Amino acid sequence: MTGNNSRDLARALLARHAGGETTAAPATTKVTEGGNGSAKATNGSPKAMNGSATATSTAADGNGARRGAAHTSFRDHPGVLEAAQRFGRFDTWVQQIGLVNPYYLPHEGISGAVTRMADRDVVNFSSFGYLDLAADPRVRQAAKDAIDQYGTSAAAVRIVAGELPIYRELEAELARIYDTEAALVTASGYLTNAAAVGFLLGKRDLAVCDALIHHSIVSGTEWSRCKRVSFRHNDPESLETILKMSRRSFDRAMVIIEGLYSMDGDVVRLPEIIEVARRYDCSIMIDEAHSFGTLGTTGHGVRELFDLPGDAVDVWMGTLSKALGSVGGYLAGNRELVDGFKYVAGGLSMYTAAPAPSAIGAALAGLEVLRDEPERVTQLRRNSEYFHRRAREFGFDIGTSEDSPIIPVMTGADEPAVLAALAMLQRDFSVNAITHPVVPAGEARLRFFINCRHTEQQMDQALATLREVLDGLADTAGKQFTLAHEEEQRS
Repeated sequence: MTGNNSRDLARALLARHAGGETTAAPATTKVTEGGNGSAKATNGSPKAMNGSATATSTAADGNGARRGAAHTSFRDHPGVLEAAQRFGRFDTWVQQIGLVNPYYLPHEGISGAVTRMADRDVVNFSSFGYLDLAADPRVRQAAKDAIDQYGTSAAAVRIVAGELPIYRELEAELARIYDTEAALVTASGYLTNAAAVGFLLGKRDLAVCDALIHHSIVSGTEWSRCKRVSFRHNDPESLETILKMSRRSFDRAMVIIEGLYSMDGDVVRLPEIIEVARRYDCSIMIDEAHSFGTLGTTGHGVRELFDLPGDAVDVWMGTLSKALGSVGGYLAGNRELVDGFKYVAGGLSMYTAAPAPSAIGAALAGLEVLRDEPERVTQLRRNSEYFHRRAREFGFDIGTSEDSPIIPVMTGADEPAVLAALAMLQRDFSVNAITHPVVPAGEARLRFFINCRHTEQQMDQALATLREVLDGLADTAGKQFTLAHEEEQRS
């Protein structure tokens, strides 16, 4: 087929599926809430996305004839419709009342204890850069130096022409910290969890996960097609009950937990969970995304906190994007396991581009600063303890948080959490509302991340302001966030 004929055929196909030609006489129906699980496609108003009156779909006939542009373009996809309904209307609503939408609000400077948002400086409790390393001149210079030496990209998969000396340098340092034989750095923290679980487990295996495990782990279990069950959060007795009933039905079983839980701020009961897991011949994987850099005398995480040998856990996982001020992930374990990750596991090193040299340079420098300035970890701990004590004195419910730098202020219902976050931003404090479905219904909260550079004055001012804001929202107690539903009824 010649080039011209190919282009003519492509144009003809496009014209057919854009409505120029049809193979049947389909009925055109509006996408409205109710029938067959479809929903009205709106973005803050009765009008459809992209300014059209209503998204339309052409019904498929029994022979699978086309359903129209709305269907093929994914405008009628349930997730797309949900995003339009929840966030499009919210964006319209905050604009109508003259506020700034806090979602995807750009930082205009470094995301440290103080940052610049919406053209003003705000005290920042929304960043998990606990040790302020992203702002450190040595870390920033190391990222620049890596670019100067290696460019902005390795431009290849590591196994085929993408390997750089600094990868192995960082991996050796991580293996030393974790007392393991080897480590592997990756380009994405989320993908590290998902790909590792997807590689390690299969259809005849069992993943036993803490009820509050990261979504990336859930994705990994779906990838692997293993059986996934959850035990009550941080409860070794619940874990044992499940293993007693289920373990013998599967080839492999892996217990998957976090070091510091990102929504509740409590520390894993690691020694007890290890004891139960080993009794039932289970492997153990721990996600240290939030615990590395924040727990332990020198910030080396839960292994240091509990004084454990490296082989107490089979798979150590962490991210470079939290305390270390960079981006990416890592895994540590025995050499054979890490070689398996490197040579066979898709998404970790195989079939995916190598991490950016600047990210690895920044992480290496971050570890050096952590080693040279342990006072950052000490100050972070002091700040966390201070915020916990003062939050209780202000009468806030902070759930199960345990003197960690993650402190939730529980509101219960969604609406006061969202409105309080908006009001706090108007008063120059950035703190995120976490609502259903990210947390269970009735467990909404404002989540504070503490930084080693926060001052007591900043923390006191934030808590006093939040007390004033929440007291002013007392009449919303017990309500769920119903803005989108009410606006749908009005439309």
